[in-house]
Amino acid sequence: MRQFTDAFGNGVKLVLGIEPAFTQTPGHVLVLTRFNREWVLTSHQERGYEFPGGKVEAGEQAEEAAAREVWEETGGITNHLVYIGQYQVTLNSGKTFWKTIFAAELEDIKDRKSYEETNGPVLFQELPVAITADDRFSFIMKDDVVPMAVSFAIEQGLFK
Repeated sequence: MRQFTDAFGNGVKLVLGIEPAFTQTPGHVLVLTRFNREWVLTSHQERGYEFPGGKVEAGEQAEEAAAREVWEETGGITNHLVYIGQYQVTLNSGKTFWKTIFAAELEDIKDRKSYEETNGPVLFQELPVAITADDRFSFIMKDDVVPMAVSFAIEQGLFK
């Protein structure tokens, strides 16, 4: 387990490769997505570039929420998600929430009339090395969770 403090002073615990690390019913999902050897992020209207993800709706399993969020935010189609891990965030207020992280190679990306709260997909051949200093990217991309999860997924051979 990795523990650190994020940019907002919240406590974060990250576990990769153990299913489920914290809970069977996470409230949120994050999906590391690739298509044709490129990273697929979404352009969130308020936060900037980030991997697709969001809340698990009532009655949904985490895998269903992950596929739905990828579709809604990028137009990406996947029917195969791979569990990577979970992380727990304890806010300064004491409230705790959990996110399950998946990896997905997209089968296709379709144009949509609406991408919900995002401006649709943004593709990158490589993620910037200095991502923490790049104002185009969401805070979600700037703590240790994303780089550790991406490294883990690559080491596990989950991406081409």
